[in-house]
Amino acid sequence: MTLRCLHVVPTYLPALRYGGPIHAVHGLCRALAGQGCEVHVYTTNVDGAGVLPVPTGAPVELDGVEVRYFPTGLGRRLYRSPAMGQALARHIASFHVVHLHSVFLWPTTAAARLARRHAVPYLLAPRGMLVGSLIERKSRLLKSAWIRAFDKANLAGAAAIHATSRSERLEIEKLGLPARAFTVLPNGIDTPPAGAGTALSRRPRPYILFLGRINWKKGIERLIDAMPFVPDADLVIAGNDEEGETARLRTRADALGVSARICFVGPVHGEEKWSLLRNCATFALASHSENFGNAVLEAMACARPVVVTSQVGLADVVAAAGCGLVVDGAPAALGSALSLLVTDRELATRLGQAGEKTAREQFSWPGVASAMLDVYQKAIVAQANMATRTKKAMHV
Repeated sequence: MTLRCLHVVPTYLPALRYGGPIHAVHGLCRALAGQGCEVHVYTTNVDGAGVLPVPTGAPVELDGVEVRYFPTGLGRRLYRSPAMGQALARHIASFHVVHLHSVFLWPTTAAARLARRHAVPYLLAPRGMLVGSLIERKSRLLKSAWIRAFDKANLAGAAAIHATSRSERLEIEKLGLPARAFTVLPNGIDTPPAGAGTALSRRPRPYILFLGRINWKKGIERLIDAMPFVPDADLVIAGNDEEGETARLRTRADALGVSARICFVGPVHGEEKWSLLRNCATFALASHSENFGNAVLEAMACARPVVVTSQVGLADVVAAAGCGLVVDGAPAALGSALSLLVTDRELATRLGQAGEKTAREQFSWPGVASAMLDVYQKAIVAQANMATRTKKAMHV
């Protein structure tokens, strides 16, 4: 019997502006399809303030995955979609397992409620959104109210909470929310394509690379503050800025006298992205909170040494594999680590090789998908056993 699984996610490819989770969810879905699963995705056509150029009346096939895009209605900021709700009500009972990717948003709550009603087991992946410090910093009252009204039941009803790193699981547990079980499975990585450098990567001086959304939690200001301690390199900041952070960061760089050595290149994709990764002196992610860190894994796959703060989900892997340096976010400490990897080419090469080996051996998408299939099967068996016990209890 072919396993039919449904993934429900607020946004999906080609909405690249939403960063790592977009690639991670599709990577998982594509890999599951490669394992012989029948994989469906329900999502919206939201793309920033606009919509994606995709049909909403028929499924779209992407790498063996059947994707259905639904328009949003009233409550667009929560990705509320009456059309998706109708499709879920009609079809959710036909799936063996459901995988939900988000919290605080309508699609997860709608799908979780219907999955519980039809006794379909589901996993819930918060994707880094259940972190106490993030909740405190932004919309604390609204998010706390949403948790009480919806996500507490969504989490309690899940067969398992899917965390992508040990640190993400610990952050969720700190909140004291109900959970039947946890499964910690990382995101995977595709083999980077070979290719020559692009104009962006062919730079006259060594450069440190940041790649990701330009957002306060990514700790880009920490990297800028560290640059006075890294005189022999530039800092390239690549990513889309949905929140207007660039102007503030430029002002910070001007005040420190390092603006001439900092370059904002905007969003990069495809060969342009891989070329920047392959040619950087070191990759840096100094996040205040990061459930995983897809770009760190991509840099490792390109055999580049990495510098991360302890708040990055992959920090444990970086330390254990010896493929980079884990430091706190203080300017001197961060700057010292970056400067070391820029100037000590032998060390940088050794760490980069360890990272490439780790990415290849521990984070292949087929391996991640195979492990996820085991989790799905256990959830399905547990749901069947629960139904059997309930039926027996009713006849006692």
